[in-house]
Amino acid sequence: MRFEQPLWLWLLVLVAALVAAYLVVQRRRTKYAVRFATLPMLEKVAPKRPGWRRHAPAVAFLAALTVLTTAIARPVADVRVPRERATVLVAMDVSQSMAATDVAPNRFEVAKQAAVQFVQDLPAKFNVGLVSFAGTATVVATPSTNHQATVDAINGLQLSDSTAIGEAVLTSLQAVRSIDPDDPPPSRIVLLSDGGNTAGRPIDEAAQEAKQAGVPVSTIAYGTPQGAVNLGGRAIQVPADTEALQGLADATDGSSYSAASDQQLRDVYSDLQSSIGWTTEAREITNLVAGAALAAALLAALASLLWFSRLP
Repeated sequence: MRFEQPLWLWLLVLVAALVAAYLVVQRRRTKYAVRFATLPMLEKVAPKRPGWRRHAPAVAFLAALTVLTTAIARPVADVRVPRERATVLVAMDVSQSMAATDVAPNRFEVAKQAAVQFVQDLPAKFNVGLVSFAGTATVVATPSTNHQATVDAINGLQLSDSTAIGEAVLTSLQAVRSIDPDDPPPSRIVLLSDGGNTAGRPIDEAAQEAKQAGVPVSTIAYGTPQGAVNLGGRAIQVPADTEALQGLADATDGSSYSAASDQQLRDVYSDLQSSIGWTTEAREITNLVAGAALAAALLAALASLLWFSRLP
């Protein structure tokens, strides 16, 4: 929590002084009572004391003063609120290595199913598009609020040769720029790959351009290190380049993930959906704090009237 006018917090010193004064008065009352009468006599003569109830109104009143002082300082808190608009580009690797069966039934089918669920769970007002990449990168579905078009495009993907991660990022950036150039919404690229960059421009070049454009790239390193695919009668190991993908995410202020199973991939997309769909904003909460102060003051007055038939 932060304060727009923190100097008002010095009034808390006055509240602390009132607390000290109250404690001194209560101590003196006890001291004088013991001085002028023995304890057995006090028990017989003096009426039964209300115990903790006699302090409750004063405590509530002092709490109200404390909270009211905080309200005067105009507190500001970070509040998580849903985004009203955004653009999300799903960039999916369709290289031959996606046919590996280390993720049952194979990487490609699981990746498509998880991506479909991700798109369907995004807010309806978000622009969503699809970029597929192998030796080159192609915008398969132009970003729009027609999420079903992106879902259909995902289901229609086919495998091809090579992996051009850098081209996928650069092509996604071109698609992002096509959305309302005068007032572009916040954008994010979600890139899934199960290999390393083997074609097209280098990842570093793409990361630099994404950083300059202010578009974070969140990456998913997909598959197990032991994954292999049969090409030309040979079993070829096809592990994801986790280090390069993490570097891409870090360089663009995105998030990096690894997924080695169906459930892990779905969990990653679920986490991404939550982070993309919400943002954190600084909002003044003076009214909320002032309301709490009023509630504490009313509680003090009500307790005093009920128990002692007077206001504190």
